[in-house]
Amino acid sequence: MTRTPLRPLARILPARAAGESTEAIERENLRTRHEEMRDRSRQRAEGRLFVLGLFFFCAFATVGVRMGMLATSEPVEPRASAQGAVISAARADIVDRHGRLLATNFETHALYAQPPQMVDPVASAKGLAAIFPDLDEKKLLEDFTGKRKFLWIRRKISPEQMQAVHEIGDPGLLFGPRDMRLYPNGSLAAHVLGGASFGKEGVSAAEVIGVAGVEKQFDDYLRDPANGQKPLELSLDLTVQAAAERVLHGGMRLMNAKGATSVLMDVQTGEVISVVSLPHFDPNNRPQPATTGDQSDSPLFNRSVQGVYELGSAFKIFTAAQAVDLGIVSPSTIINTAGPMKVGGFRIGEFRNKNYGKLSVTDIIVQSSNRGTGRLVLQIGKERQQEFLKSLGFFEPTDFEIVEARTGKPLLPRRWTDLSAVTVSYGHGLSSSPMHLAAGYAAIANGGRIVKPTILKQDGPRLGDRVMSEGAARAARKMLRKVVTDGTASMAEVPGYAVGGKTGTADKPKPRGGYYDDKVIATFATMFPAHDPKYVLVVTLDEPVETSGDKPRRTAGWTAVPVAAEMIGRVAPLLGLRPSVEPATLADITLTSSN
Repeated sequence: MTRTPLRPLARILPARAAGESTEAIERENLRTRHEEMRDRSRQRAEGRLFVLGLFFFCAFATVGVRMGMLATSEPVEPRASAQGAVISAARADIVDRHGRLLATNFETHALYAQPPQMVDPVASAKGLAAIFPDLDEKKLLEDFTGKRKFLWIRRKISPEQMQAVHEIGDPGLLFGPRDMRLYPNGSLAAHVLGGASFGKEGVSAAEVIGVAGVEKQFDDYLRDPANGQKPLELSLDLTVQAAAERVLHGGMRLMNAKGATSVLMDVQTGEVISVVSLPHFDPNNRPQPATTGDQSDSPLFNRSVQGVYELGSAFKIFTAAQAVDLGIVSPSTIINTAGPMKVGGFRIGEFRNKNYGKLSVTDIIVQSSNRGTGRLVLQIGKERQQEFLKSLGFFEPTDFEIVEARTGKPLLPRRWTDLSAVTVSYGHGLSSSPMHLAAGYAAIANGGRIVKPTILKQDGPRLGDRVMSEGAARAARKMLRKVVTDGTASMAEVPGYAVGGKTGTADKPKPRGGYYDDKVIATFATMFPAHDPKYVLVVTLDEPVETSGDKPRRTAGWTAVPVAAEMIGRVAPLLGLRPSVEPATLADITLTSSN
């Protein structure tokens, strides 16, 4: 800014020469300077007032807009917020199809120590070792007297243990609240539920996360507070599950098997009402995974979905059903099953070298003829056989909603030759899980529509694409019924419940190739009631031996069939199926009147 002097020489000197007063010049310049200062002050004040007014206008506008938004929006409960990671311990319950509790949360406490606050580390270490015998008193004392400022002692303790620690009376021993996962039914449905453990932990809370089964599969749902703690509803029936586990456990011990599994499925919805894998475990105290040896020997191994086996002659009904569906044969068509029969340079034999001769398609299933199904599949063709089995789901893991199911991928022949087609037709050369087999039999039972196994409760039928005609499915069901009345599954007959099914006995493969001579996988796949099937049941025993006779018997007819029959007799009434008497032929009686 240029400052004008009050007595500028350019005006003073001429004024003096002319005899004029110089004070008037100074007064005039001073007045001009004051006017300029006043104008600048006014402009600065006006600018400040404008900015302040603009600030207040914006503030009031913001408040007004916010008030308008609140007035027109839905009311929401306010939520507290805090800095740092938030540990959510809430987890929804899991219930069966009738709302009965399978898994829930249980309030407990964790025990931790802050050594700087401890009064008597020696007495505390000694007292804790007495309460928890697996703790090392010497190691505790080293931690309490060292440089550590914090250490966990127990992630969860019982109320009795908490009281005992209270009685030690050391202020350095502290408790943190915990929500632990509780399975009130113990080992019941253990492989379905899987188990849970702690994730992120703090002194005041711990995150509960699923580690296996549906707990892991639906972990996001169970932990999501937006679901309002709505329980996860499974398709299992707790009562039926308990009965199935009791029968299968008794059958496994009676038949001297090393393991067993069963699958009970609704043929219209695909709902798995019961699924058992033995040996099992208690998810409240889940064991550690096996790191050595055969994983199938671990109680954590789920035989129903992870166990892929050659399921033997239980596969033969698929060959017969496809042949009927394609119009190649009818149930009464005669097939020559006499030997010899060679395919790809290999001889196809029968069980115990039997020679059945000429059999109808129905009798091929009843007598369980390998050559019969082999000759049927050669007429079908290997390409059409592959397409049919693929449509039944035998080429991919099942969609069953537990994490272990995705590991149960069927083992297929490397090259699908004519020999592969023949051996697969009678259940060798293709390994699948009992869950796959149950889904395949459900398609026959419901009239030819594929269903996907599910562990979630459904509102109604959930039928998929048609894989065979209703006529072919009906013919297959009649064949399966005759297997029980006249064939290899005669011990499957349950009074009041018409049962249809097929046995399957497959030699167990060795880890390094070849097959054992004295170890088998015995399977019985069945549906009931046979005239209008509602449920499919698959029972599989690993290395069974029935020893009541003179010689040990390992075939499914002697091992898996009686176990399945006992299970049907137990669970059918629980499923609401009323026993009925099949109509019999009345000899020498003529109906003369309807009155």
